[in-house]
Amino acid sequence: MPPPRRRPPSAADAAALRRPYLRLVALSSTLRHLDQILAVSLASGHYPLDPAPATSLLLRYASLRAPTGHLLRLFRGFPRPDRFLRNALLRSLPSLRPRLLFPCPDSFSFAFAATSLAGSCSRGGGAASSSAARALHALAVAAGYAADTFVASALAKLYFVLSRVDHARKVFDMVPSPDTVLWNTLLAGLSGSEAVESFARMVSDGSVRPDATTLASVLPAVAEVADVTMGRCVHAFAEKCGLAEHEHVLTGLISLYSKCGDVESARCLFDMMEKPDLVAYNALISGYSVNGMVGSSVDLFTELMTLGLWPNSSTLVALIPVHSPFGHDLLAQCLHGFVLKSGFTANSPVSTAITTLYCRLNDMESARKAFDAMPEKTMESWNAMISGYAQNGLTEMAVALFEQMLVLNVRPNPITVSSTLSACAQLGALSMGKWVHRVIAEEDLEPNVYVMTALIDMYAKCGSISEARRIFNTMDNKNVVSWNAMIAGYGLHGQGAEALKLYKDMLDAHLLPTSATFLSVLYACSHGGLVEEGRKVFRSMTDDYAINPGIEHCTCMVDLLGRAGQLKEAFELISEFPKSAVGPGVWGALLGACMVHKDSDLAKLASQKLFELDPENSGYYVLLSNLHTSKKQYSEAAVVRQEAKSRKLVKTPGYTLIEIGNKPHVFMAGDRAHPHSEAIYSYLEKLTAKMIEAGYRPETEAALYDVEEEEKEHMVKVHSEKLAIAFGLLSTEPGTEIRIIKNLRVCLDCHNATKFISKVTQRLIVVRDASRFHHFRDGVCSCGDYW
Repeated sequence: MPPPRRRPPSAADAAALRRPYLRLVALSSTLRHLDQILAVSLASGHYPLDPAPATSLLLRYASLRAPTGHLLRLFRGFPRPDRFLRNALLRSLPSLRPRLLFPCPDSFSFAFAATSLAGSCSRGGGAASSSAARALHALAVAAGYAADTFVASALAKLYFVLSRVDHARKVFDMVPSPDTVLWNTLLAGLSGSEAVESFARMVSDGSVRPDATTLASVLPAVAEVADVTMGRCVHAFAEKCGLAEHEHVLTGLISLYSKCGDVESARCLFDMMEKPDLVAYNALISGYSVNGMVGSSVDLFTELMTLGLWPNSSTLVALIPVHSPFGHDLLAQCLHGFVLKSGFTANSPVSTAITTLYCRLNDMESARKAFDAMPEKTMESWNAMISGYAQNGLTEMAVALFEQMLVLNVRPNPITVSSTLSACAQLGALSMGKWVHRVIAEEDLEPNVYVMTALIDMYAKCGSISEARRIFNTMDNKNVVSWNAMIAGYGLHGQGAEALKLYKDMLDAHLLPTSATFLSVLYACSHGGLVEEGRKVFRSMTDDYAINPGIEHCTCMVDLLGRAGQLKEAFELISEFPKSAVGPGVWGALLGACMVHKDSDLAKLASQKLFELDPENSGYYVLLSNLHTSKKQYSEAAVVRQEAKSRKLVKTPGYTLIEIGNKPHVFMAGDRAHPHSEAIYSYLEKLTAKMIEAGYRPETEAALYDVEEEEKEHMVKVHSEKLAIAFGLLSTEPGTEIRIIKNLRVCLDCHNATKFISKVTQRLIVVRDASRFHHFRDGVCSCGDYW
């Protein structure tokens, strides 16, 4: 007789077993436990009947890091998933699956979808993620959840991950009554003064009460702007609200006071803590490091270890002296050794800090080894290495690493492209800069103010000042750095009047000028010969804005007066400067002016100061020697050259770069290594003949005194600038603009020759030398022979 058939379980049976299933799921600690529960549930037929255990099971699988495919199979195995099960899957997936929102999404659906998308964006999503975020936002608005604080918080956080601060603000502004959580999301996403202003608005509004998370979010922003007065106000507010004893707030205050330079107050707060935890130790260690108190940070780290607290990645990042690395090479190696022995090499923040430290010590080989040893490179790791190359002048390696990053499908963020643009600006590689600009457009990074500012800087330094201004004009949210970059660009191109006009526009826009603003304006005045205007700006800096002049400002003023021939006033002004503001740059500017105006007596005095302050710089010896040679003081010139030789100083070799068809070509004086050198020299002979017919005469004053005049003419004729221009003329169509970059200041003869070349060839020739841009057209230079 066959055994009786088992009755399939009913909904009532499933309901009766719900509690045991939920308890078993909660007690499971491994994926194997969950697999056993799932197997029993499927075999008994209970799994498809009750969504509550299925939802609990899916969430527990997700918490134990089950593969995404497994989670999707669990979901699909349920015939009629309810809203809770859908939301559980949305919450658990590492990337967004839009179809899960339908057919009936609620506020949890949109919030979990936004959180899921933010997770995938943080791993690199580019323009596609930005489009998906906008689509999700549009669906939430259409479904009537635009004013829901839970949804708005998740959407705002998503936009902050995408660096779309403007969109995050719009999400916030669409909520008529934001709650504390939404305010906290806004404060955590904003930076610096924007976060501080929003916190002040929240407090004055009075509709919601700030909590400990609010203060923990705003304190880092106050620290970022280094406003210790505002920090004390927030501290007082925390005391008034009874939140000052909260450990997160207390730690935030320690960090704030440290970063504002008030280490004494930070230590006082630390000592008030009955039992400081590791986070508090980390905050104070970081504070010591930021303030250059490396010994104190190491002592505190030793104390921490003595107490039996094991450091985490934040401890090591705080301890690594990236802010004051110089003189701590041995400490860097010891810390790197500790990191290796303690197994922290797999930790990206620690490895990134080690990489940054080596970059700042200019030990790029060790930096690259630390970078290559990282098993998983984060965006911060790529940024540290690319910016390290750019800041140490290894610009081609910075661009090459950026290209490698794109090949590996790692999507750049605003910091990445800003560092790469800086490298392009240093190289003067316009075609490469335009390529990075296209990448920026593809990744939808153009709305970022820092990226746009970097583009302005790049185009200005690559010779395209009109494109820099076009980008500046399209910016909706210019900050003071954007204005400074554009003003500095005009100064670099010798357009002093335009720079002053833009400075006035900036003041009219009620932006407060910074020390960098005044430096840009003074530089523009110096290179535009605007002496009286420069004097007014220099006085205004101290009288109207209480900004003390630094070395760079004083150098600009000496340069401004010296270029205008007012050498006596420039010398007297130096004596009025504070000692801290008088460095090699100031005396170097005076020596350069003496060279232009042939004042050998004052040049001797300036050079004597320079030989004391910067004895290893060969350029000053060259300048003084050339000045003596130009005045036919050959014995004095010989003494200077002999002194340089006895010190074993070597003059920086001059070279000129020109890009033809996106390929760089580099020339040195008398260079015959180029494959087209024969054609270049032949063309240069014919070109020189035409120039002489037009009135050109070689300037040979600074050439070596112990050779014949004919030989001097040959020496200046084969300077690298002329070779590069000749190659450019040979390689391009008539009427095409020629752009070259010289690593040193262009010499008098090459400057004069380029004017004649532009006249006889009817070409616009743009030359970037060590100090500025020169635009040669129809025999006239934009600098007005004032460089």
